[in-house]
Formats: sequence, structure tokens, C-alpha cells
Amino acid sequence: MARTSHKWARIMLAGPGAVIVALVVMAGMTRWIPGGAAGIDNLVLPLVLVPLIWAMLFFHACLDRTLSRVAGVALALLLIHGGLVAYNVLDRARPSGETAR
Repeated sequence: MARTSHKWARIMLAGPGAVIVALVVMAGMTRWIPGGAAGIDNLVLPLVLVPLIWAMLFFHACLDRTLSRVAGVALALLLIHGGLVAYNVLDRARPSGETAR
């Protein structure tokens, strides 16, 4: 029974989990990639790299023997880049005259 639950956990991490984490990483990458001369390089590069990020997460979930390491890497990427996106959204929601405490 335990093997079946590990199998489904790996399928969820390799399938929808990898897609969700790749999209969140793409959104978060716009915060730490510098803009180029045209000012859009930090938007284009994450869009181009999404298939590579997804493939790395997918193959890591399929090939790594330790399921907890797969979940840890995916969760760390999700939390870090999700935090960057949340910080950006909350920073834009603050009125321009109001300062942070």
C-alpha cells in the first residue's frame, strides 16, 4: 500500500506539481533578472526558459530516488518565487505616498 501512495505522490510532483512550480518560478524570475536595454529582457527570458524549468522539475521527480528531496526542492522553489511575486504585488498595492514601517 505504501508503494502505491509513493507512486501517486511522484506522479503528482512530476505532473501538475512541476507545471505549477515552473509557472510560479517564471513569475518570480521577473523580479531577479535584470532588464536589458529595451527593458523587457526580464520578461522574455523567463517565458523562454519555462520549458527548461518544467523539464528539470519533471525529470528530477522521475529520476531521484528520494521522494522527500523532490518535494523539498519543489517546495523551496515555490516558496521563494511565490514570495517574490507576493512582495511585488503587495508593494504595488501600497499608495505611492505611504512609506513602509
